[in-house]
Amino acid sequence: MSEKQTVLITGGAGFIGSHLAGQLLDDGWRVIVMDNLLTGDVRNITHFANRDFLFIKHDVTEYMIVSEPVDYVLHFASPASPSDYMRYPIHTLKVGAMGTHKALGLAKYHNATFVLASTSEVYGDPEVNPQPESYWGQVNPIGPRGVYDEAKRFAEAMTMAYNRSHNLSTRIVRIFNTYGPRMRLEDGRAIPNFITQALRGEPLTIYGDGSQTRSFTYIEDTVRGILALMRSAETDPVNIGNPEELTIRQMAEAVLEITGSQSEIVEMPLPEDDPQVRCPDIHRAQTILGWSPEVSLSEGLRPTIDWFRQEVTAVDTK
Repeated sequence: MSEKQTVLITGGAGFIGSHLAGQLLDDGWRVIVMDNLLTGDVRNITHFANRDFLFIKHDVTEYMIVSEPVDYVLHFASPASPSDYMRYPIHTLKVGAMGTHKALGLAKYHNATFVLASTSEVYGDPEVNPQPESYWGQVNPIGPRGVYDEAKRFAEAMTMAYNRSHNLSTRIVRIFNTYGPRMRLEDGRAIPNFITQALRGEPLTIYGDGSQTRSFTYIEDTVRGILALMRSAETDPVNIGNPEELTIRQMAEAVLEITGSQSEIVEMPLPEDDPQVRCPDIHRAQTILGWSPEVSLSEGLRPTIDWFRQEVTAVDTK
C-alpha cells in the first residue's frame, strides 16, 4: 500500500482542476480525477497517464464510490463560465446542490478533508468594493446568472452544515477570475474571447462601454493559493484573487498590445445582472495563508496567448 496521500478532484479535467492535479502530482501525491467531461477536456489530463494518476468518468450528481482510501476531496466540478451555465442551467444547479452533497458524503465516508471551489460570484453585483469574505452579497436568485451564483451559495451552506453537524474538516475557497493555458476557445469569458478574437483579427467584443471592472489572477497564483488553504486549518471562506482592479476595456487593450493585433474594440449590449465591479479583499489570505499573487498581467498573458495561438491554429487549419 502506497504511503502517499491521495486526493480526489471532481471536475479535474477542467481548467483549474487539471492544473491542481498537475501540481499535486509534482508534489508527490496520488491523484484521482472524476469528471463527466461536460465542460472539461480529457486532453488536459492525458499527459498524467504514466504517473500515480487515475481518471474516473462520472457525473458527480450521481452516487460516488471510490474504494481506495482518500485523504482530500477537492470539489471543483461545475460549469463556470456564463455561456456554460446559461447553456446548462439545471445541471449547474444540480452539481452545486446534489454534486456537493455527494462529494461531501464521500469525504465523510473516508474522513477526508473537503475543499469547496466557491466563487466571487457569491457576491453578485456587489455594493461593497473590494469584497471581503464578510460581505453577504447582492444576488438576483431568479436572474439568468442566479443558477451559478445560488448553486455556489448553497454549496457553501451545505459545506458548513457538514462541518458543524459531522465535524468534517472543510475549506471554502472563493476564486476570482483566473486565466491561463488550458482555457477553452469557446469558454465565453473575457480573456479567452479577447485573445481568440485578437489572434483571428476579429473585433474584440466588450459588453456595455467596458467600464465594469474585474480582477484577473494567473493560474499558477490561483493554484498556489488553493493549495495553501487546503493545507491550512481555516474553515471560513477565503478569497483567492488579484486585488489589481482593471476595467474590461483595459484588459482588451492589454491583449491587443501583447498580441500585436490591429483588431478594433466594439461594444455589445450589457447582459442582465452583469456585475459592475469585482475585486477581492485578500487581507485574510495574506494574513492566514501568507499568500498574495505574484505573476503580473503581462507575465501571465504571454504564455496564455501562446497557448491560444496553438489552439486557434489547430482549429483553423483543420
